[in-house]
Amino acid sequence: MSDITVFKAHKIITMDPNCPTATHVAVRDGKILAVGGPTCADQWGASTLDEQLADAVLMPGFVEGHAHMTEGSVWNYAYMGYHDRLDPQGKFWAGKTDLEQVIQALLNVEKDLAPGAPLICWGFDPIFMPTERLNRHHLDQVSNARPVIIFFSNLHVMCVNTPALELVEFTADTDVEGVVKGADGTPTGELQEFAAMFPIMRRTGFDILASSREEPTVRAYARVCNRSGVTTVTDLFSTMPDADLELLLRLTSEPGFPVRIVPALGAMEGSAESFANNAIRLRQHSTDKLRLGSVKIMSDGSIQGFTARVKWPGYLQGKANGIWNIPPNQINAIIEAMQQAGVQIHIHVNGDEASSVALDAFEAAARKYPWPGARHVMQHCQMMETDQFKRCAQLDICTNFFSNHIWFFGKQHAQLILGNDRAQRLNGARSALDAGVNIAIHCDAPVTPMGPLFTAWCAVNRQTMDGKTLGAAQCITVDEALHAITLGAAYTLKLDQEIGSIETGKIADFAVLAQDPTAVAPMALKDVAVLGTVSGGELHLL
Repeated sequence: MSDITVFKAHKIITMDPNCPTATHVAVRDGKILAVGGPTCADQWGASTLDEQLADAVLMPGFVEGHAHMTEGSVWNYAYMGYHDRLDPQGKFWAGKTDLEQVIQALLNVEKDLAPGAPLICWGFDPIFMPTERLNRHHLDQVSNARPVIIFFSNLHVMCVNTPALELVEFTADTDVEGVVKGADGTPTGELQEFAAMFPIMRRTGFDILASSREEPTVRAYARVCNRSGVTTVTDLFSTMPDADLELLLRLTSEPGFPVRIVPALGAMEGSAESFANNAIRLRQHSTDKLRLGSVKIMSDGSIQGFTARVKWPGYLQGKANGIWNIPPNQINAIIEAMQQAGVQIHIHVNGDEASSVALDAFEAAARKYPWPGARHVMQHCQMMETDQFKRCAQLDICTNFFSNHIWFFGKQHAQLILGNDRAQRLNGARSALDAGVNIAIHCDAPVTPMGPLFTAWCAVNRQTMDGKTLGAAQCITVDEALHAITLGAAYTLKLDQEIGSIETGKIADFAVLAQDPTAVAPMALKDVAVLGTVSGGELHLL
């Protein structure tokens, strides 16, 4: 019989109603053997007591249900965002609070580049800048010889300089949705969504998805997870060619690899049937630390990028109503094909019009091909209304809210983008729970930093950057938020039978914390320190 290790903790929060708290948890073969007090494992024979965590609080390992492996690769490029950030190596990147700082930072990067190499950076967001919107003329100040590309923080929009536009021959005559033009009819340099951005990415050799699955990137992603208390993480838009699959299988099978990765195959180019077949093929390669077989649909764009599809009255300032990355008729076809094939769907829906289209498609597919327990997941769900949550409950559709948005962008949504009244319902987790919907909450790294306790703090307190409460009626409790980053998120990934709570038979995945998140004030939830993780019974302390 294998050895039994009993971990002693100051407190264990189990998420199991039959034993809500404990002080000891017994582990054998990477799984939870028993939970309770000092003698919980005595029935199973001799054991070894491990007191390394005696002063710590244990929770189920956090489950990040919407993030991207690009969190490990975007830091290869200079960060130009408004908020201070830490990269996977722990390096501090100061935020840039005006255009002058951004231009100077770009000039500092540009002087060290090889001749002809493109200058690529990321993280910028114009909604924080009080001056005119970034355009090609600003970036021409950095270089009028090499392409200059600056990705916005949402990764749905970029701005480029004149040489980059010339590289792809974008002119006044270009008829591509998302190529923004000024009053004179010529491109401003702003490119919205993928049809407009892909030509630039192809011609400069910048493949953000391919770079996200190189070995250093995967290892960096695992470090970010470990630092955040995350033991299961998604990569929620993956192309997964055979070479990437082989790499992920190799790395995740290494002894001591600290995180379970759940990629979703991006359904962007190709037929609905090919997506389904590929997802089913990949599913056969799943292992303990690599779970495959779901699909991700990218419907609309970004709210703060003005590319999400929203219902009437649309955006403030008369902005056009967003962009479909995949048009509704194709969304319908993909959802129907996945439903028929038995493939779980994650669908990006930021605007409430996009949510409505998705719900119509799910309902039609369910009528044609009934599938109890499909557990399709609507991702972000930022502008969904009460009637839409009720439809989700009827259709057994999960919602995963981008709760971090409330702090990072809530003020701007209320003042500049949506208007104060609609912004109150942003990421309406309370309405979803009251309607009987299974929910999770997420960070969408690298758009915002990974940190499930911060995400929980956002959902509980709904504070904006200026210290105001945005939509008090949508606040959820601390217990509900902790459930959303553990068992709730596990449910959306169809892994709740294996992870998400600390109970006998489940995988021994724990978040190791310095304080009890249920005992601190709700406003202090984000300040609870993560000390590391236990993954499959193996300690990974920071």
